Amino acid sequence: MAFLEANNIQKSFGETKVLRGIDFSMERGEVVVIIGSSGGGKTTFLRCLNFLETPDVGTISVGGEEIFNAAVQYTDAQEREKRLRFGLVFQSFNLFPQYTARENVAMPLALRLFERRSSGLSYHEKRQLKKTVRIEAHERADEVLAEVGLADKKNLYPYQLSGGQCQRVAIARALALSPDILCFDEPTSALDPELTGEVLRVIKSLKSGDRTMIIVTHEMAFARQVSDKVMFIADGVIEEMGSPEEIFDHPKSEKLQAFLHNEEL
Repeated sequence: MAFLEANNIQKSFGETKVLRGIDFSMERGEVVVIIGSSGGGKTTFLRCLNFLETPDVGTISVGGEEIFNAAVQYTDAQEREKRLRFGLVFQSFNLFPQYTARENVAMPLALRLFERRSSGLSYHEKRQLKKTVRIEAHERADEVLAEVGLADKKNLYPYQLSGGQCQRVAIARALALSPDILCFDEPTSALDPELTGEVLRVIKSLKSGDRTMIIVTHEMAFARQVSDKVMFIADGVIEEMGSPEEIFDHPKSEKLQAFLHNEEL
């Protein structure tokens, strides 16, 4: 059984049908890169997986557990818990400017730990729990900041960091929550060309036997290097999917051939 399965994912915005029926699966530890032209549905599909958009039709399962069914109504608490199965790194960093890199990484984790452990506690017990989870979250933040090469920058504020360093803080923030699947939405599109390489190197270093990742990118050389599979989405459907060699060296679809030709120009 596949680790992640998405079946017949459809999504419309008004009269515009953006996703027309996406069927997709991947194994634990795989890295799948999604490519395609702007407006084809790449980001919408990623946002549907992360519960930032609600599919009109379809189901999503992780580890054999159905976590979304368009026919079911979920509470806000249920949606929040399901969303935590995924970690998403956005195009923009979305860091809080008034907090250090360490605090930006630790805060979401501390809130999650407190929410999970605070049920039924007294006022004084909750105050003590806040201190406990804050210490845990900061220790975890130190670990993941070191993993992305920013151990020496943890006490700096976003304005003191480069764009590439800010994006690495955003990656560390997603890692801190230990998601089942780590997702990236054009993680270098907001960066100057000279800063793109450092972020791509960090993402490449995260690839391991047990880290499952989905990456939307326009960096074709990077896609070839890091992916186990490449998915080409066009006009709301998966037009073609295969190994990097199949997609880049032997494309079958005319749409994929045209897309790759335009990328080379």
